[in-house]
Amino acid sequence: MNDLKMSYLTTVLCFLTACLIAAPLSAQEETAGAPLVGEAEAEAPELTEEAEKAIERGLKFLISSQNKDGSWSSADPEKGGGGGYAIAGTSLGLMAFMVEGHFPGFGPYGKALDRAKDYLIKRSEDSPSGAMGVKMYEIGLFTIAMSELWGMTSDPEDNKEIQVALERIVEVILRSQSPLGGWRYAPRPDAGQDTSVTAMVFVSLASAREAGVLVPAETIERLTGYLRDQAFDEQRGGFGYQGKGYTIACTAGGVYAAQLAGNRDTEWVSAAINSLENDPKMFSRKDNGHFYYSHYYAMQAMVQAGEEHYAKWYPKIRDSLIALQKPNGSWQEKELDYPHKTPMSIIILGTPNRYIPVYQR
Repeated sequence: MNDLKMSYLTTVLCFLTACLIAAPLSAQEETAGAPLVGEAEAEAPELTEEAEKAIERGLKFLISSQNKDGSWSSADPEKGGGGGYAIAGTSLGLMAFMVEGHFPGFGPYGKALDRAKDYLIKRSEDSPSGAMGVKMYEIGLFTIAMSELWGMTSDPEDNKEIQVALERIVEVILRSQSPLGGWRYAPRPDAGQDTSVTAMVFVSLASAREAGVLVPAETIERLTGYLRDQAFDEQRGGFGYQGKGYTIACTAGGVYAAQLAGNRDTEWVSAAINSLENDPKMFSRKDNGHFYYSHYYAMQAMVQAGEEHYAKWYPKIRDSLIALQKPNGSWQEKELDYPHKTPMSIIILGTPNRYIPVYQR
């Protein structure tokens, strides 16, 4: 593992051993190299008491809704088995706890997170190729979860299993990239490409790379070529689903992927950030049809863009999510909803913690 990963693991393991709740990094520490706003540096927002309470309610909802096999899934039996999208739901569920510093085998949620981890590892072991889930979206989320779990569980025996699962799934992703640079639903290079899937998959590769898994430079270059030359709409300053055009979700995902690929300071990425910041539909649950999905990316894109962007963005989405939370602690809007809304909301709210490397700048 690289130095960043090792430094991160050491910090969190010390936290777990001491049984303390680590405070978010101070504004001074987080903004040491940030651009100036006027005469003073932008101050990174910290968690408010209301946000902490919302996160804790959300985590308790996830514990109460966890399946007996350790997974989280849609309650819709038509989505496969007893519930659909279990790979995505379980991966996101684990990340929701990790963003608050909770890991398998430790603390009050340790046993529940162990079951979730074991579920994902077993699904990987049962797959001949390492691929699993309904679409490449699930493969991407599984990859992030494995990357961030590696070395963070209480049982050292888990490390080898997680490493094997992670390396197998990265191989699947790498060989599934289109010759033109993107990915689509099926894990095949001839499946085509779209910006939505491409963003999710490349963010997962960035997470794996942070964990020390090799991601070839050619893969990153082809991804950049797809986003810049095929998916970016110069007139609107954002990204479309396939080819030119603009959608909020694709722009949020596309810009975050582009930043992680090393394009933070390019004019086209700056234009996409500007489009997000000035889109009147962005914070409207009614008008932004992929509200949680788009903000999952947009929040991290603002972190990558710099503290002045993050400082303006986070309070707005924080207050929106707190207002949208249901009395039972979830952000689920109907009984058979997809399983992503609650964990994504927790991940967004927990951004100030900066516990997960791929969500750091």
